[in-house]
Amino acid sequence: MIPKETVDKVIEVSKIEEVVGDYVSLKKRGVNMLGLCPFHSERTPSFTVSPAKGIYKCFGCGKGGNSVQFIMDHESLSFVDSIKYLAKKFNIEVKEEEQSAEQIERNNDRESIFSVLLFAQKTFSEQLINSEQGKAIGLSYFYERGFTDAIIEKFQLGYSLESSQAFISEARKNGFADEFSVKSGMVIEKEGRFFDRFAGRVMFPIHNISGRVVGFGGRTLSKEKNVAKYLNSPETEVYHKSNILYGFFQAKKDIIAQDNCFLVEGYTDVISLHLSGITNVVASSGTSLTVEQIRLIRRFSKNITILYDGDAAGIKASFRGIDLVLEEGMNVKVLLFPDGEDPDSFSKKNSSTSLKEFISANTVDFIRFKTQLLLEGVSNDPIKKAGLIKEMVDSIALIPDSIIRSMYIQECSRLMKIEEQTLLFELNKQLRGKRDKAALNNSETTSAQDIGETLEKKLENEENNVSAPFSETEHQERDLIRILLNYGDKIIHVSVNESSEEQAFTLGAVLIEEITVELISFSNSIYNKIFTEYQNLINQNISVTQQHFLSHQDSDIQKTAIDLVSEPYTLSKHWGEKHNIFVQSEEDLLMQTYLSAVTSLKIKLVISMIKKLQEKLKEISDPDELNQVIKTIVELNETKGKLSQFQGRVILK
Repeated sequence: MIPKETVDKVIEVSKIEEVVGDYVSLKKRGVNMLGLCPFHSERTPSFTVSPAKGIYKCFGCGKGGNSVQFIMDHESLSFVDSIKYLAKKFNIEVKEEEQSAEQIERNNDRESIFSVLLFAQKTFSEQLINSEQGKAIGLSYFYERGFTDAIIEKFQLGYSLESSQAFISEARKNGFADEFSVKSGMVIEKEGRFFDRFAGRVMFPIHNISGRVVGFGGRTLSKEKNVAKYLNSPETEVYHKSNILYGFFQAKKDIIAQDNCFLVEGYTDVISLHLSGITNVVASSGTSLTVEQIRLIRRFSKNITILYDGDAAGIKASFRGIDLVLEEGMNVKVLLFPDGEDPDSFSKKNSSTSLKEFISANTVDFIRFKTQLLLEGVSNDPIKKAGLIKEMVDSIALIPDSIIRSMYIQECSRLMKIEEQTLLFELNKQLRGKRDKAALNNSETTSAQDIGETLEKKLENEENNVSAPFSETEHQERDLIRILLNYGDKIIHVSVNESSEEQAFTLGAVLIEEITVELISFSNSIYNKIFTEYQNLINQNISVTQQHFLSHQDSDIQKTAIDLVSEPYTLSKHWGEKHNIFVQSEEDLLMQTYLSAVTSLKIKLVISMIKKLQEKLKEISDPDELNQVIKTIVELNETKGKLSQFQGRVILK
């Protein structure tokens, strides 16, 4: 267990913009920051970070929380492990209280796998530098490639000894169970026997976006033909190849700074470019580019530059992946190295300055590059040219931005010497086809059986909700708790009685007193929890802040608090002054805001009471009881009228 004081310190020190900024490119938007949500796919940013409140909130998928919750959601870590992660990031010492045997036993498979992988990385790095075999084979290979000690350390490169059981023996000595050595992908089990997967290879650790080792790539230096040159970790609970880009952890800050991501094929391409001063570079590691990888890049930059060697056949084979990039609304550029060269070899033959100049001079947008490349194989064959036109329009049709599509149509028209109108006609045909296909897919999924199932579920939900209908006062309760959380610590001046002078109180204390005196209760259980806890803290003379609820350990309370204090749009006073408009916020009119909210709730409660009594009238047969109920309804209607008049006034103090 981690002491509460340490948890509080971690939450206090962990700046939300720094924590989220490691995963998302954030841009200033008024008092908040905006970016693409890392939890769901979106093209228009709806993910908001509030540095002042220390929270994030996505208005698209609804995710929200503080720094700890963000790490829990993004890294799939427990609360305790998220605290440790942030403590390490912000250099806070964590002294854990001794764990029980049960707590130790509850450590999940995921963390055990991460532990094995971290141990493997440290073991391979140590063997590279200190073992005779590592120095003679692994270190010599890296030095021959021009890798420096600094770059070896930066990418945590290593060497796995040739013995088929060298790693598992070390793992056992250090207390790692064979089960997790296998689950991590480091060891292969066959008929009860265990063998190292990467024996006799130089090792390239693969990191996730937060820098944790999730897998390895191993290159053999053996010249035997039946041995695979490169070997990668298998899919595991923590390593999903489609979600990972090699070098992304080392590159992400530079991708944001330069607003561009270079994409190459292999590990050594990434490292060689780093040696040449190009650090915003990642690799797909020989696999086809996936939508998940593209979206990972897009969270940091909308611009991607793909670096190719001179193999035309390989380039054409990769066009499908680039179409996925276009479909995600990214700007794609391409650089083709001379025949026989790749980023690794070219960077070794040229100085850093020459390499950067070559990249700058030879980078072109993908549509132009694809057109020119395909035109080379067309010659004067009209059939081939027609096929080329269709292929180009297929790619352009994937681009979501209509203006960019229009620009590319103009460019293709010029390059292919074909009328723009012809291309537009083909483009519109493609777009209509996509819309029709989407509509057909939607109609196919709503078959008679599906409709029946939907109605059945709806009826089921209605039956389940009979005992707990949506409260008539839900919106008013929400508004009151929202005011309590946003402005509860603000000072207002009120008169205790008609003859006395105004006295200063916090809005929270006044609101709590009003609700308590009027014997109003909240039908929503979460709002009631927040109100009751706020009331108890006030009664104990404890100063209550918004942050108390934003960092609450009850996830329901925390989520509700974040929802209530997060605003997608705010009208700033600066904007008003600029346009000669006097802008008053809720905070400027606290007394009016509070009184209006309380009165609204009272009116709703009175209306609810009237409705219940009107229903009761239908069942009453006794004349005296009937008269009494009618009298009560009349009195309640009078009360409602007075409350409505009061609410309609402009109350200034």
